[in-house]
Amino acid sequence: MSTDQLEDTMRLSLTSRPRQVPSSVGIVHLGIGAFHRAHQAVYTEDAGDGWGICGITQRSAAVVDQLAPQDGLYSVLERGPEGVSARIIGSVREVLTGDATADRIADPEVRVVSLTVTEKGYRHDPATGRLRLDDPEICLDITGREPRTVIGRLVRGLARRDAPVTILCCDNLTSNGATLRGLVEEYAERAGVKITCDTAFPATMVDRIVPATTAEDLDEAERLLGVRDQGVVVTEPFTQWVIEDSFAAGRPAWEKAGAIFTEDVAPYELMKLRLLNGTHSMLAYLGARFEYVSDAVGVLGDALRLYMDEDATPTLTVPTGFDLEEYKASLLTRFANPALKHRTAQIAMDGSQKLPQRLLGVVRDRLAAGAEPRWAALAVAAWMRHVWTAKNLDDPLADHLRMAVSRAVRPSEVVDALLSITEVFGPDLRESAVFRDLLVEHLAWLTSGASPY
Repeated sequence: MSTDQLEDTMRLSLTSRPRQVPSSVGIVHLGIGAFHRAHQAVYTEDAGDGWGICGITQRSAAVVDQLAPQDGLYSVLERGPEGVSARIIGSVREVLTGDATADRIADPEVRVVSLTVTEKGYRHDPATGRLRLDDPEICLDITGREPRTVIGRLVRGLARRDAPVTILCCDNLTSNGATLRGLVEEYAERAGVKITCDTAFPATMVDRIVPATTAEDLDEAERLLGVRDQGVVVTEPFTQWVIEDSFAAGRPAWEKAGAIFTEDVAPYELMKLRLLNGTHSMLAYLGARFEYVSDAVGVLGDALRLYMDEDATPTLTVPTGFDLEEYKASLLTRFANPALKHRTAQIAMDGSQKLPQRLLGVVRDRLAAGAEPRWAALAVAAWMRHVWTAKNLDDPLADHLRMAVSRAVRPSEVVDALLSITEVFGPDLRESAVFRDLLVEHLAWLTSGASPY
C-alpha cells in the first residue's frame, strides 16, 4: 500500500486516506510496535502540524518488512460496541531497525525521542528503578561493544548531539520520565560517556487497549478500505494521553488531538497503573482459564471491583474534577468489549516487570496504612500460581522464577521462594507477615479449587 496506491484505489471516504503525510521527521520513536501506532502516532497525525515520525524497531524486523513497502502507511482498526471502523495513518515517515538508533537520534532536526519498549526493555530493577548492572546485554554495552540495548543506543545517540532534545517515555513505569533520566545518567556514568546537549524527560501517562492483530483483522481492514494492509493495528475507541508540559525543543500540538498537558502527571499515572493496569493483571492471572478478557471479566467482575474500591482507591490522590467512580465503571465496560478479542495470555507476559508498577505499590501503601491488601494479594497469588504451573512462562526472569519454585510442593513454599526474589518484591515485602499470610491463604485456595475465583 504505497501513496500512489492510495490515490488510485481509495476513493471511498476521507477516512480512507491519511489526514497528512509530513515531509520531514521531527520525532524518533523507539519501539514502533502496535501500541505506538494506535496511540502516539495517531495523536501526532491529528495534531496536524507536520511532525513526521521515524519509527525504530528494537527487536524483530517484521514491522520494517510490513511498513517499508507501504511508505510507512498503515491502518488503525477501531472496534467498539457500535461497530468497527478503519482509517489510514500517515505520520510515520521512516521505519528502521535498531542499528540506526544512534544516528537518527543524533540528527539535529529531531527534537523529540519517544519510547514504547515495554517495561522489560529498560533492563532495570523494577523494585528499585535502577539499571540492572548484572544484565549480560547491559554489561556488554557498557564495556565497549556497539550498543544493542535500548538504553545503550539512546545514550550513544544523545552523546552525539549538540542540539536540545526531549526524551518522552510512554511506558508503564512509575515516574517514567524521572526513572528514564536516572537510567540514562547511570548508564552514561558507567560507560564513561558524556551527554552535553540540553535534555528534558517529561512524565507521561498513556491509555489505550491494543490487542495483537490477527489474520481476521487484516481481512476486515481490507474489506473496509479496499486495499491489503500488512501493518494493521487494532484498538478500542477510548484513548487518553496525559503529558507533563516540559519540552526542551518544541513539540507537536498534541492538545489539538485531545492530549492533556499538566504540571503534575503523577495522579493520573498512579490511577492508570493501579486501576487499569493492576486490574488487567489481576484479570489475566485470575482468569487464565479464559482465552479472552471479555469472557473473564463476566465471571471476575466482582473481585475486580473489590480490588479497585477497597485496595487501590484508598492509595490514590484524585485530580480536581476527575470522576473516579465513572472511570472505574468505564474500565469494566472497556474490558467487556468482545470485539477486541484481547487475550489474557498477552497481558500475562512479563509479570515480574509489571507487578511492581501495577500491584506491589498498592500492597505497600495499604500495609503502611495498617490495612490488609486482601484483593491485591489475591492478584499477586494468582501470578504466583501462574509462575508455579505455567508450561511456557513468558518473562525475562523466567529461568530465575522457575528455579525458585522448582522444589516447592506446598503453597507456603512457593510463596516463600518467590518473595525471596528481591528484583520483584524488594527486601521489605518478604518481611511482611501480613502479606505473606494473605498470599499463602489465597494460593492454597487457588490451587485446591476451593476458591470461588
